Amino acid sequence: MKRNPKVLTPVPRTPLTKVPTGITGFDEITYGGLPLGRTTLVRGGPGCGKTVFAVQSLVNAARDRREPGILVAFEESADQIVANAATLGWDIPGLAARKLFFLDASLSPEMVQAGQFDLTRLLNVLQAISKEAGAKHIVFDGIDVLLRLLDNPVAERREVYRVREWLARSGLTAIITQKVGADDDLSWQHYNFMQFMADCVVNLGHQVVDGSGFRNVRVMKYRGSGFLGDEFPIVITEGGIHVTNRGPVEFQYTVTNERVSSGLPRLDAMLYGGYYRGSNILISGAPGTAKSTLAGLFAAAACERGERAMYVNFDEGATQIVRNLSSVGIRLARHQKSGLLKIYSTRTRGPNIEDQFGELRSVIRAHKPRCLVVDPLSALSAKLEHLASADATQMFLDYLKVEGITVVNTSLLDGPDIREATATGISTIADTWIHLSYVVHEGERNRALTIVKSRGSGHSNQVRELVLADSGVTLTDVFTAQGQVLMGVARWEREQEEQAHKKQTLRASEVTRVKLKSAQAEAAARLTVITTEMEARRAEMALLDLEMASASKLRATDRVSLRKLRHADEDLPIPKSNGKKQSNGKKQSNGKKQSNGKKRHARNPGARAAKS
Repeated sequence: MKRNPKVLTPVPRTPLTKVPTGITGFDEITYGGLPLGRTTLVRGGPGCGKTVFAVQSLVNAARDRREPGILVAFEESADQIVANAATLGWDIPGLAARKLFFLDASLSPEMVQAGQFDLTRLLNVLQAISKEAGAKHIVFDGIDVLLRLLDNPVAERREVYRVREWLARSGLTAIITQKVGADDDLSWQHYNFMQFMADCVVNLGHQVVDGSGFRNVRVMKYRGSGFLGDEFPIVITEGGIHVTNRGPVEFQYTVTNERVSSGLPRLDAMLYGGYYRGSNILISGAPGTAKSTLAGLFAAAACERGERAMYVNFDEGATQIVRNLSSVGIRLARHQKSGLLKIYSTRTRGPNIEDQFGELRSVIRAHKPRCLVVDPLSALSAKLEHLASADATQMFLDYLKVEGITVVNTSLLDGPDIREATATGISTIADTWIHLSYVVHEGERNRALTIVKSRGSGHSNQVRELVLADSGVTLTDVFTAQGQVLMGVARWEREQEEQAHKKQTLRASEVTRVKLKSAQAEAAARLTVITTEMEARRAEMALLDLEMASASKLRATDRVSLRKLRHADEDLPIPKSNGKKQSNGKKQSNGKKQSNGKKRHARNPGARAAKS
């Protein structure tokens, strides 16, 4: 008989509803938290934090969203769980009145073996409590302890599936914690079937490396939802579990063009205005190259602007830092007293530096600094062999950048020469890299500063000498001689030679100037004499011209006067001729030549006498 195939009705695609746990970092890697109305299995060995995870989820739901919950304890008593929770700052008794209910379900082996045992009665009690309280969440903590008492694999499976069916009917969001042993421990492997019945499986791990404990979390499966399947480091702090999340795939944060001072004006000039606000600055160098000094200048400058600053140190105590920096004119004590500056000194404690970064986050959140110094970050370099510790450093720096905190990290290098990688491996992610080194010349060691890079900004490529003095810190001008940059005594000697040569040149120039001035004065004197002589000659010539003009005029006047005096007839009219043409001094028509006036003179003796 031929059967018709069953036609499946398309189901509309809807996102899975989730409930946030309130555990920092965990809700991010699960894209929202645990599945609503479904079962989550939390597995792990001793000391992984399974109970803390479960109780923290219940407390956050009751306190933050006012959603009641029930905890069923199969291993520890309810009083023990409440007492342990108090050490994490959770007020279970204060929430128990309306929001949280703890049920002690631990049984003795004799009671389990006495007769046929099942969880039916317990589930009925839970059903009544859930209905009365309006519970939304339930936790079965250590149910595997009860299952092992049954000592019957078939009975164990039966009871687990009984719990599963009850949870499906109740609609509660459930967490079941389960212990797991080592991979080679066969006694635990027959509980692996519990992973298949749960909708979400979370593995908690705890391992010891070089004497230091590492905790981690990994989401193994999540039905109907995506998640991040990598291992993430976790720490258990005073506030509970904290998952260190690497952050979203797309790294986003706010940037600005605002500049903040490094505390050294000449360094600000080399950086074209200082550090960018919210950037990551790396100061590297050999021991004694003044890395901490530059870091202290940055912190002091922030406080001078009225900004809150924090100085984290792994090598020295706060009082020693204040004393040492005061020797070069950096006064931090008054900023400590005002509350603007907080100096936090601590020690490195094994390779699990995630614990320390967790503490640093707590201190930073409490102080709220805008500028931060970590001196030296390389103190953690020996701890970074473990991958989780390296990730913790990266994520801590990412956290500071997202918060907009300008951070100066110092890093110790093994030698005086610059390297393209630092011990902490953060040189590639630093926005500005300043390298300090020694220049040894003619038996003297001097400090030198250079800027390796500064993203998004121009910067000087010069090597400048860094000078520390009682009066303060300064960068000298670049001094070159014969193609070499000189520092210290070599520079001083060359400057003295140049100053002596300059003085000698100035003296020679002054002597030449005096000689030229004397010659100029002498020439000016001669020029004055010549000018005077020329003026005298010019005056004489003018006087002579005047005298000659006066004499000529006088002679002309005298002749006229004399003629008038002597009644000269030169002006008398000439008698007309008798019709014959005559010319003065020319031949007449009869061929005789006469001169004008001669005959008249002959007839007039007085005229001749007057002429003579």
